[in-house]
Amino acid sequence: MSLETREDLDPTETTEWLESLESVLDREGEERARYLMTRLADRMRRDGMKVPFSVTTPHRNTLPVHREAPMPGDLFMERRIRSLIRYNAIAQVIRNNRAKPGLGGHIASFMSSATLYDVGFNHFFRAPNGDFEGDLVYIQGHVAPGIYARSFLEGRLNEEQMDKFRQEVDGGGLSSYPHPWLMPDYWQFPTVSMGLGPIMAIYQAHVMKYLDSREMKDMQDRKIWCFMGDGECDEPESLGAISLAGRENLDNLIFVINCNLQRLDGPVRGNSRVMDELEGVFRGAGWNVLKVVWGRHWDPLFEQDKKGVLQKRMDEAVDGEYQNYKANGGGYTREHFFGKYPETEAMVNNMSDEDIWKLNRGGHDPFKVYAAYHEAVNNAAGKPTVILAHTVKGYGMGSGDGEAANEAHQVKSMEHEALKTFRDRFGIPLTDEQLKEVPYYKPDDDSPELKYMHLQRERLGGYLPQRRADFESLPIPALEDKTFASQMGGSKGREVSTTMAFVRILNGLVKDKKIGKQVVPIIPDEARTFGMEGMFRQLGIYTSEGQKYEPVDKGQIMFYREDKQGQILEEGISEAGAMSAWIAAATSYSNHNLPLLPFYVYYSMFGFQRIGDLAWAAGDLQARGFMVGGTAGRTTLNGEGLQHQDGHSLIQASTIPNCRSYDPTYGHEVAVIMQDGLKRMFTEKENCFYYLTVMNENYEHPALDDVPADDIVKGMYLLRETKGKKGRVQLMGSGTILREVEAAAELLENDWGVGADIWSVPSFNELRREALLIERTAFLNPDDEAPKPHVTQCLEGRDGPAIAATDYMKLYADQVRAWVPTDYSVLGTDGFGRSDTREKLRYFFEVDRYFVTVAALKALADRGDIERKRVGEALKKYAIDPSKPNPLTS
Repeated sequence: MSLETREDLDPTETTEWLESLESVLDREGEERARYLMTRLADRMRRDGMKVPFSVTTPHRNTLPVHREAPMPGDLFMERRIRSLIRYNAIAQVIRNNRAKPGLGGHIASFMSSATLYDVGFNHFFRAPNGDFEGDLVYIQGHVAPGIYARSFLEGRLNEEQMDKFRQEVDGGGLSSYPHPWLMPDYWQFPTVSMGLGPIMAIYQAHVMKYLDSREMKDMQDRKIWCFMGDGECDEPESLGAISLAGRENLDNLIFVINCNLQRLDGPVRGNSRVMDELEGVFRGAGWNVLKVVWGRHWDPLFEQDKKGVLQKRMDEAVDGEYQNYKANGGGYTREHFFGKYPETEAMVNNMSDEDIWKLNRGGHDPFKVYAAYHEAVNNAAGKPTVILAHTVKGYGMGSGDGEAANEAHQVKSMEHEALKTFRDRFGIPLTDEQLKEVPYYKPDDDSPELKYMHLQRERLGGYLPQRRADFESLPIPALEDKTFASQMGGSKGREVSTTMAFVRILNGLVKDKKIGKQVVPIIPDEARTFGMEGMFRQLGIYTSEGQKYEPVDKGQIMFYREDKQGQILEEGISEAGAMSAWIAAATSYSNHNLPLLPFYVYYSMFGFQRIGDLAWAAGDLQARGFMVGGTAGRTTLNGEGLQHQDGHSLIQASTIPNCRSYDPTYGHEVAVIMQDGLKRMFTEKENCFYYLTVMNENYEHPALDDVPADDIVKGMYLLRETKGKKGRVQLMGSGTILREVEAAAELLENDWGVGADIWSVPSFNELRREALLIERTAFLNPDDEAPKPHVTQCLEGRDGPAIAATDYMKLYADQVRAWVPTDYSVLGTDGFGRSDTREKLRYFFEVDRYFVTVAALKALADRGDIERKRVGEALKKYAIDPSKPNPLTS
């Protein structure tokens, strides 16, 4: 039984307690009252009693009227500007869909959140100015037309640009949503893949604190604002990292959740209240929660609510009902909301149905929104803040054209009568005849509205959104520098892995006097797997509070050291979190005017497969850095089974246009690729990022007389040749399977007298990328003699068929087939992984040295270069069972 339904056995005693509490509040303040309540609760717990507890509060504003900061500025002017922005946002979507049906666009989301953005732009969002780098604002993707409409009034966009909304192919268009790729000086962050904005904002705040703690960039009082929808909170990424924000005391972070109660198809929580749910989730995670539920037109009714009946009615109503109240008007609300109790019905007896309909929700009241924002930016509790703003989806569009309707999200147009109603409601100075053409409306440059807009933004440092696209180049060490040179001479008889080669280079970069401090190693929770535990003591693991305990392994050389100035970001078992931290570091050149060199190291299977959407966003954001897939390959991580064994990450990497990806076998390849990548990204400022696979298998790395660095970067080079008198083949491989290819060359030579040219192919992806570029150029310039792709140049004029084998699906190597100037056979690891020894797995997936040998012999037999019976002899010699299970279907 709840407290509200229990009988009060002693009303006099209850009154005395309440009066005592009120006296403390009046005379000694909130802190003293909270202290006394805490002591009482502690006393009850001491005797094992259950203390009343709730993480939610009544369905009303967190800030009472007497605590609201007064809103400055010209309130009439701001409403006027907000109305013009609303109209121009609608006009943009309607005009573009009339001219080019099917372009799409969204109206309702911005209509519900226009006040939330307007108050921010007028009073809170600060632009970069001098030494102050500005606030960072994650704008909800579907409200893009409203942001463009504001920029139109500010003179940053013209009518021609507005009329190219969602028309980017011919240049000069405006992207559908916030996309920095084609608007690199405007949009700061891509957010419309819902859920990514919130998690990226959390880790952006985390990295901002990291830079401040390491004394690399003074955070000052910069804020990160993240706008999102209540329906978006169903995405795991939206709420999955909020505990980190509470734990790390990210008081530089402010979430604004537009609670318009609707998903894309219907209510978010029709049978309950999503604001209550979110309040509990965030408060439980250690956030400061501010609810903006009701507008100031409700304040007189709350004043009358001496017995709490109005509050009781609000707490009873569910979101599906609140949606109906706005959709069906004042008369419906009088009957179904106020009419339930005589006390609430009496409150509105002297109000018309129109007056009831105008009772506004908090997210549409600039006074209430300003008060919440003011409280958030002046939060002294050391916590992140979430503002839950109650709004109406499609606000102002009219009940017949989307306001509070289930289909509001899909509305792309409005009928003429609805536009007239909208015009009258918001005071847009257009005649009925003018409105038929849905023109944009912009006052004269010297009008009071535009002067006010410019003045407000001038006070806040300039215009937003804006993005810094350039940065000062970094001096990357040359390949001859000891950082890279240490890996260029082979392993000198020692067996090492490419992971070890990578870690040694990373250690060298960290020690570099010019750029070492800007190197950011990032791991989910696998440092020891990748041999990086030596960095714990050397660099320290960043934590906002330092290390409050003595680590259990303090007596060891590589003990676990947390430090407020730690350089490593170890983000726990969260690939999405670690990737979001990497994105924040990889875009620091833009957001903090400080280039960082981030290396995100993780199990390769849990990279693109798990965080592919974030990797795509990284491409859009023009991130710069290295993603490193450790323990890579389908058969190399032998004991872990199909959930861990990666045979497809390189294929997934190839889907991102500006991701350059490599599968190196030897230390000299790792060194060449890393040095070239750092130089491209941070010296030459090439707009790309890198994916590098490294393995945990140990073997000897060869020393080459002349390392062909340019060919390694292009993706293919001749490693060595073997002799033979009975035919010749071209053997290609990458990663650990290149060593199986090398072993197959020895078998071909010794058992069958066949010679081989052995090609290391660090990147089939890069070979294909270059070939496609050349092919396109040739297609569009038929009179010019086109150069040949690198893969063609390597193999052209050489004898025999080509056979490629990798630890990845056949598609990975097969993608260059069109440019291989000879017969081409591909071996790969299609199918689910499984646990066993490497030898067994390579036999199972048919990529070991024996299958490579048989594939080479078959290719020669198909050409008539050797007798076909040799293939059968080879199958018997190497004990290959033709009836063995098919790895693709087993």
